Amino acid sequence: MYPTDSCYALGCHVGNKAALERVRRIRQAGRNHNFTLVCKDLSEISSYARVDNATYRMLRSLTPGPYTFILIATREVPKRLQNPKRKTIGIRIPNHPVSLAMLHELDAPIMSSTLMLPGEPLPMTDPEEIQDRLVNEVDAVIDSGNCGLDPTTVIDLAGSAPVLVRQGRGVAPIFAS
Repeated sequence: MYPTDSCYALGCHVGNKAALERVRRIRQAGRNHNFTLVCKDLSEISSYARVDNATYRMLRSLTPGPYTFILIATREVPKRLQNPKRKTIGIRIPNHPVSLAMLHELDAPIMSSTLMLPGEPLPMTDPEEIQDRLVNEVDAVIDSGNCGLDPTTVIDLAGSAPVLVRQGRGVAPIFAS
């Protein structure tokens, strides 16, 4: 469990299958759950998602920050992380010093999901409560104080036009018609 610029998240190394299954179990997420790859910068994104010039300009204008972008996955993304029907993946670049330090140290993306427990209306925010509730479920809880309650703003860029999927912490851009 680690802090981001929107709220706390569950995360693991992109290649760790057992940890992914643990995240699925904690979140009670089915096979159609949309996971996100948290990347350290724009240069890393092109390895995991198809990005044309217009998409790149949008990403550059909104990152780093509290945005998740749904993009067409490349072959580098394990199938278990992709949306099974659309072959997409969520991508984000956080603007939080702890998240960025982790990403630079790992030198690989983090598979991530908002720390929203089943039946709870909001993400967990108190690191001590997180530790108490998940002590036997996660390997580590990185305490960075309260991150906030708002998840990321999610923008689907995999279709012919951008679609606002979820309004979260990030200000939604205005899309030209």
